[in-house]
Amino acid sequence: MNFKIISPQKLKSILAKKKHQKVVFTNGCFDLLHAGHVSYLSKAKKLGDILVVALNSDASVRKIKGPKRPLVPLKYRAQVIAALACVDYVTAFSEPTPLKLITYLKPDRLVKGADWKQGDIVGASVVRSHGGSIHTLRYLSGHSTTKLIEQMIKRYP
Repeated sequence: MNFKIISPQKLKSILAKKKHQKVVFTNGCFDLLHAGHVSYLSKAKKLGDILVVALNSDASVRKIKGPKRPLVPLKYRAQVIAALACVDYVTAFSEPTPLKLITYLKPDRLVKGADWKQGDIVGASVVRSHGGSIHTLRYLSGHSTTKLIEQMIKRYP
């Protein structure tokens, strides 16, 4: 599984050798893996040949989710995501958004959850500029890391 966890530079080199395959890119924190994540990533994989998941660094997660997150450090989040059969490669970024990484990798498909409006999806214009497409996928209802944390606090105060 660790062979799936690679730097953006190595990933770009690998993808350059697979130009005939459609690269699907998604990103997120993926702090506590749950059924909603697995469903989302499985659907994303069906949109192309290679699924790349870019994880927010720990510092980036803190900026987005607050000082108590992530619960799981990047190293371990990457291992868990890489263990999924639908995921081909896992990489990370430390900026607040994946724009720099999307620009660098030039994926064919960019995927986000349906809670994102197409006009607000970071990197959409970059992907479209080279003929790629943007996709939003519905989440599995009732599943989120925040809800899991809330349930844990209620059950184990």
